[in-house]
Order: sequence, then C-alpha cells, then structure tokens
Amino acid sequence: MAGCGAALSAFLFEYDTPRIVLIRSRKVGLMNRAVQLLILAYVIGWVFVWEKGYQETDSVVSSVTTKAKGVAVTNTSTLGFRIWDVADYVIPAQEKNSLFIMTNMIITMNQTQGLCPEIPDKTTVCESDANCTAGFAGTHSNGVQTGRCVQFNKTLKTCEVAAWCPIEDDSEVPRPAFLKAAENFTVLVKNNIWYPKFNFSKRNILPNVTTTYLKSCMYDAVTDPFCPIFRLGKIVESAGHSFQDMAVEGGIIGIQINWACNLDRAASLCLPQYSFRRLDTRDLSHNVSPGYNFRFAKYYKDLTGTEHRTLTKAYGIRFDIIVFGKAGKFDIIPTMINIGSGVALLGVATVLCDIIVLYCMRKKYYYREKKYKYVEDYEQGLGDQMDQ
Repeated sequence: MAGCGAALSAFLFEYDTPRIVLIRSRKVGLMNRAVQLLILAYVIGWVFVWEKGYQETDSVVSSVTTKAKGVAVTNTSTLGFRIWDVADYVIPAQEKNSLFIMTNMIITMNQTQGLCPEIPDKTTVCESDANCTAGFAGTHSNGVQTGRCVQFNKTLKTCEVAAWCPIEDDSEVPRPAFLKAAENFTVLVKNNIWYPKFNFSKRNILPNVTTTYLKSCMYDAVTDPFCPIFRLGKIVESAGHSFQDMAVEGGIIGIQINWACNLDRAASLCLPQYSFRRLDTRDLSHNVSPGYNFRFAKYYKDLTGTEHRTLTKAYGIRFDIIVFGKAGKFDIIPTMINIGSGVALLGVATVLCDIIVLYCMRKKYYYREKKYKYVEDYEQGLGDQMDQ
C-alpha cells in the first residue's frame, strides 16, 4: 500500500521537463545516425519515390465494348454441313464487360410438347405404374409425371412425363469440342477510361493507330503489346491453360486491363497493360460441376401450326474484361502531409536511443543521473527552513 501511495503521489505531485544532454559516445552517436538514415531512406525511397506520396490519386472510371470475328465449318450427322459465324456462337450478342463464345453443344432438335419417357436415373426408373406419382416434378425432372410407367428402351422402363419431347440427353459431352476451330477466332476489346478528378480520358486504341494497322495487328506481349485484338487461343494459353481442353466443358477467363498513369509525365506514356487468368478454379481432385454452360431454345411452327423448338445446351468460354487502375498528379497537400509525417518519424531515433542508453547499456545508471535532475518543491523547502 505504501508503494502504491508513493507512486500515486509521484504521479500527482511531480512534473518532468525535457533536459538536453550531450553524450560523447561513438557507439550511441552512430546508432542515432543509423536510425535517422533508415527513416530518411523510408520517407524518401518508399513514401516519395515508390509510392509517389507527393501526388493526389484517383481511381479509374471505365467502359468496355467487344467485337468477335471468325468463321467455323462443321459436318455432322445431326446438323449436316454448316457454317458458323458470329451471330451463331456469340450469345448474347452484347453483354456488359464480357463476351461468351460457344465452343461445344448438345442439340436436341424438333422438340414438341407431349408425353414421353423420362431420362433414366435412380428416381425415374420404374417397374410398374405404382412406382410413378402423377403430378410429381423433381428438381432435376424434364417434365411432370403422368403416373404411368412406360418403355424407355428394350430393357428399361421409366416414368412417363409431360414435357418437350424428345427429352434432352446430356449424359455425354461431345469430345473434342464441336467448335474447336474457335481457337483461331479473334476479339476486339475497346476500352475507354476516365479519371474524373483530373478530367483525363483515354482509350486503349492509341492515337497513333490507323485503320490499316488495326485490320492486321494481333496482340503479343513481346512484339505488339498495345494491339487491342486478341486471338482466343492465345488468351487461354497466356492464362496457363489449353484452349481445346477448356472448350469441351467451358470456363471463365479474365482479361485484365491495368491503367497505371503518372499524369506528371506526358499523356502518351499512360498506356494499358494486359494480363490474363482463369477465373473458374479447376481442381482436378474435386471436379464437380466443372466448366460453364447454359441452355437456350429457338422456336418455330410447322405448316399445321404445331409449335416446335430446337434446344441447345451451350458450353463455352466467357471472357470477362476487368479494368482497374490509378492515376496520380502532384499536389501540395499530400506533399506537405508526408513531409510532416517524415519529420515526426525522425523523433523515433531519439526515443530509441534514449531507451537503449537509459535501460540497456552498462553505464545506464550514470547516463540516467546525467539525464534526469531531481528538484524538490521550492515552497516546501522554504517552509522547512523557516520552521527551523
């Protein structure tokens, strides 16, 4: 208790003021200068040179449009000889900041609404009508059960459903990909950017680009890094994957455009940097529901007025264009803030040296005696003298 009282008394009734002490020691002096140099290197090298702490910054505002080109030919027993152009394999025709290229498909032609046997699985295989429930439609059903058990093939019976018949059978994905020639298709990416704080705008089709050049160029990271036309196979390859493997079940590729602009330099030096990566993780050890696919249908009526449709389960690669970036320009306010912060950090050198000198060195008690001077209350000392 006495110790606590003394500490409380010292806290309430004592005051300390800084005292400058010059310590003539090579060890302490070198340590102090070394810490100061480290702080200066951090402020100048990292804050001002690397991070450009003298600049005001702004984030990019962007818009993207795409245009695909390429023609493929197929000749199958289902479709016969057929030419595929942009209107066939780009679905939908326009998307926001992305482009879907169909590379593989399962086509079910001439479907009409009617009654037909369901595709066999553990919930639809039956032996009699008692195994089928009228009006039942499971999550993965292709239609609504009628309650009848009908012949699916010579050896198997399944529950009858009211659905679009014949029912799609997607148990096997075509290999190789139906439109494997899509590897040589190209896509033109047009990107406009704006930094509103600096009222600076630019696009990835650079001012020196001509129409003739644009019709013949092809992006290459080494030989032509600013051409905005990309070959699809090269994009997937740059992301570290095989186009032909990816085309079978589809996937998602990110086309990243980075605009890092130093507006203290010429505007012509603000240039886009392209990079590519696969966005849908492909883990071969857990390959459940891989790739990317969806269904769409084309409807028509025959001469009798009966409605038909052609159902397509489309597999393909979606290219997402991701634009990011930061622009910087000199401004006095962040400059002064960072200079003030750097000056304040120099005080760390004094604090660190004080800790080492007063608590870690062998002569710490000697230095502490020189550092601190203890002064009693003048009025109390004068009163004691008068009492005597």
